Amino acid sequence: MAKAERAKPKVATPGRRTLATVRREAADCRRCDLWRRATQTVFGEGPARAELMLVGEQPGDVEDREGEPFVGPAGRLLREALDEAGIDVRRVYLTNAVKHFKWTPRGKRRIHERPNHEEVLACHFWLEQEIARVRPRVLVALGAIAAGALFGPAVRVTRDRGTWLASPLAEHVTLTVHPSSILRAPDAAARRDALAQFIDDLRAIGARISGRASPRRGR
Repeated sequence: MAKAERAKPKVATPGRRTLATVRREAADCRRCDLWRRATQTVFGEGPARAELMLVGEQPGDVEDREGEPFVGPAGRLLREALDEAGIDVRRVYLTNAVKHFKWTPRGKRRIHERPNHEEVLACHFWLEQEIARVRPRVLVALGAIAAGALFGPAVRVTRDRGTWLASPLAEHVTLTVHPSSILRAPDAAARRDALAQFIDDLRAIGARISGRASPRRGR
């Protein structure tokens, strides 16, 4: 994990601007061109002093229309998995590395398109602001885009999933898969297995919040 631990973004200084202020500022974000095709900025949601912050990739079609993170199919699966793991979603701050929906048309549908490095970098300003104000004890990246945005390119979900990293971003920092990857599993059996492993990851995160787990790095 030595390489992963060298890739440490700095935490923004909060100053006097509150989370609500930052949310209003982000609503008019023009830091990249994604705003041109998105319905609206989808900022994070949750308690302003949440102990747990989950960071995904970007809003999807449903989130873009409703203006809230994790309310589409992947979000519903995440909320069900949190409940199964014994974590109250009402006490979790949910956000994304990118705040606008990037999509490509396919007939009448809007299909998710992966944000590029420049788009993630442009939006990192808002993510820093959220972390600096919420100041979560436990920070979790969901998927590769979020992991790259938070920890840099040395961290890999396939290799480092479930590992507790040393980071200035929070007291306890880790990563797991994005729930959308579970929905993309090839069959029902694969989805069950992927969901079970995801819930296990969330249970370990819940144990870290409650103090039942050691704060040392590693599994």
